[in-house]
Amino acid sequence: MSAMALASVPAQRISVTAVAPDPLSRAGLAATLGGQPGIVVVDAPDPDEPCVAVVVADEVDEAILREIRAVRAAGHERVVLLAARVDDAGLMSAVEAGVVGVVRRSQATPAHVGAAIRAAAAGEGSLPPDLLARLMNQVERLQRQVLSPRGLTFAGLTEREIAVLRLLAGGHDTAEVGRQLFFSERTVKNVIHDLTSRLDLRNRTHAVAYAIRHGLI
Repeated sequence: MSAMALASVPAQRISVTAVAPDPLSRAGLAATLGGQPGIVVVDAPDPDEPCVAVVVADEVDEAILREIRAVRAAGHERVVLLAARVDDAGLMSAVEAGVVGVVRRSQATPAHVGAAIRAAAAGEGSLPPDLLARLMNQVERLQRQVLSPRGLTFAGLTEREIAVLRLLAGGHDTAEVGRQLFFSERTVKNVIHDLTSRLDLRNRTHAVAYAIRHGLI
């Protein structure tokens, strides 16, 4: 396609609903987004168009988390948080509640907010670099201090289940898996049964395919 043809293709329209504690903040956000091509502030999501909710807050507290959950329940799959302050606990709570992008209000230029909205509409996340580093540190700490001592991973599988699946994927049968992991064959079969039942998988082949598809092995 030529450059001229590409220039003639209209940008995808993205509907944005502004969730703010007062009309002035909402009007300010609408004005900030007014010049952004393809972004339109609406009162309610349109099921036929990508719609992103932008939640404006001073900080992440329980009231804001309830607001985010309510927005998700109302049909918004993508939420961008525009906050004045975000501490470590608030960042993790916001992500758990469904936030995919964060913009500090001190950095809320039209370009920054527009970029976060477009990333969210495309199914991508966006965080300031320092917040991303803090989030990764929290994830690592959670894995090290909470999950690993219990033999769990973020994938929802135990380390033993992952070890069994990895050997099955290598072509080993249950007896060989047992010998390599120093388990009885019955234990290996129980691991497979528990895994397939919990994840509603049909059989061990389906379990291996599931693990590979989700990057677990």
